[in-house]
This record gives sequence, C-alpha cells and structure tokens, in this order.
Amino acid sequence: MKAKKTVLVTGGAGFMGGNFVRFIYEKYSQYRIVVLDSLTYAGSVENMPVDINSDRGERLSFWYGDVRNGELVDTLMSQVDSVVHFAAETHVTRSIYDNLLFFETDIIGTQTVANAVLKYRDRIERFVHISSSEVYGTALAPKMDEDHPLIPLSPYAAAKAGADRLVHSYVTTYGIPAVIIRPFNNFGPAQHLEKAVPRFITSCLLGEPIRLHGDGLAARDYVFVGDCCAAIDKVLHAEVSKVRGQAFNVASGAHRSMLSIAQTIVKMMGKSESLITFVGDRPGQVFRHTGDFAKIRKTLGWTPRVSWEKGLAETIEWYRRNQGYWSKQLWMRAVPIITKSGKRELH
Repeated sequence: MKAKKTVLVTGGAGFMGGNFVRFIYEKYSQYRIVVLDSLTYAGSVENMPVDINSDRGERLSFWYGDVRNGELVDTLMSQVDSVVHFAAETHVTRSIYDNLLFFETDIIGTQTVANAVLKYRDRIERFVHISSSEVYGTALAPKMDEDHPLIPLSPYAAAKAGADRLVHSYVTTYGIPAVIIRPFNNFGPAQHLEKAVPRFITSCLLGEPIRLHGDGLAARDYVFVGDCCAAIDKVLHAEVSKVRGQAFNVASGAHRSMLSIAQTIVKMMGKSESLITFVGDRPGQVFRHTGDFAKIRKTLGWTPRVSWEKGLAETIEWYRRNQGYWSKQLWMRAVPIITKSGKRELH
C-alpha cells in the first residue's frame, strides 16, 4: 500500500489537470488531493472524479481561487507534500487578442507557486511544472529534444517560456525540487472546443464547416492525455536526484499535418471532406512540432502506449456520448482576431 501523501494540483479542473486528478485519484487510494482552480471558461467541476459536494474533503478537496493569490497558495502549500502546477491560460489564438491575462496567469501565477514552494521547501518533496512544447517555436531539427532553443512565436508561447525559465531559475538559485514537463499537443475526452481535435469532431457531429488555418500543412505531435498523465506520475514519484532541475518532453515522436488530422476525423466519422474549409493563417503559427522523448524514456522508462488511432476513436466516442457537456462551449469554438494585414477573422 502506498504511503499517504497530499498532492496540490493547480488548474486541476481544466482538461489536462482534470485528467491528471482523475488518474491519481483512481491509482492512489491513500492519497489526498487538493485542487485549486479559478474556474475560468476552460475549467469545470464536472472534470473532477467525484462530486465535490459529496466527497467532503476526505480524499479530494476543491478550492475555488486564483493561482496569483499568494496568501491562498501559501495556505494550501503548507498542507501538502507535492504540487503539480497546470494552472495557465493555454489557447494560442486567444492569447493574440487577450495577451495580458496570459502573462499575468502563466508567469505571475507560476512565480506565486514557486515562492510558496520555496517558503515550505522543508516539506515539499516535488514541484512539477507543466510547461509546453510551444516554447520551442518551429522545429529546427527533425525531432526537438530538450536542448532545442526556446523561440516562442505567440504571446501564449512567450508566457509559457517565461514561466519555464522562471522555474529553472528557482532551481539554480534556491535549489527547490522542481521538474519541468513540456507536453506536446494533448488530446482526449473532455477537451475544450477551442482546441483543434474537439473542434473538428464536434463540427462533424453538427455537420458544420471545419476551419483550418492557412493551407492546413502546419504539423503537430499529438499525445493522448492519459499517456501524459502517466508521464507526470512517473516524474512525481521518481527519485528526486534523477529529475530535480530537469526538463522532459512528453511526446509521440511523430507529427501530422492539421489537414491530415481533419481528413482522418472526417473519414472516421463517415462525413464528407467538403466540410473542410480554409481561413487565413494564424499569426504566430508554428510550422512543425515533432517531439523527441528519448530523455524521459531513458530516465524514467516512459513511452506513449495509446496509439493515435485508438486515442482518436476513444475521443470521438466520448464526444458522441457527451453532447450535454460540450454543447455549452459551442459559442467559444471561434475566436475573432485581427491578422497582420488588419483583417478581422474567426479562428
């Protein structure tokens, strides 16, 4: 039986955070989980593994609050053994017109968490910071390892790069037990409709056009969210000497163009490719991401286990069965932006 621990998960009501909370809730029956989330449009208590009103804090307690609230974060940090920090604004397109919020949440929020870890470093065993592959920008090599230069191309990517380096600086300056994870594009059940895969799937379900940026040839490395949760779990429980101060990619090692992803979804759902339409290219677009996960495989033995096809089939089926969940997000599938040419477009 695992020793009883208490884990703080910031942003635990979002897509990745919610999946991770469910993952450790089901895997570690002796663990207590503390979730901190401000429940922005992208977060929901429906992502929790239990009804937060019925659990009564015995195994999971939920705190509605902002990660930038230093007093609140300090209070929660004083009660836990480890923290996994997901809390962030994450939508690239939204960052183009609402960039201030991204820098405030992603950087100042991360500083708040890092300061609390520093304050309680005598009890905090691990601080896992969830960064992003977007910090790399467009791939300069066939596969991007952790030494790839950080060349962020959008306000979101720049905010995540700032937070990534902030955590690294706290390791080198203060010696906190922090680890950085750089997930490549995650997909899976319960993802917000602003993201490409659920947007494509729900467009097919509704018989509406699928919007692709530019010519659709921009390519991404997609990894199933359950595999990402397993990677975070390994980092959280590894010997600290193996992971302190390290950055780890979590990826599949393969890239797919957004056009091919749309075509695959259309085919799997029995729809016509005539649904696929093209809009202007998104400012700050990354041309290609392909992750090299050799480091985490060698260090911790992690490899992705869910294939693209299996994960996509599971994801499609979830959206077929849960329209009541995602229909409330329909109005947020498109974000209006002003392109470099001054044109207003929905992306």
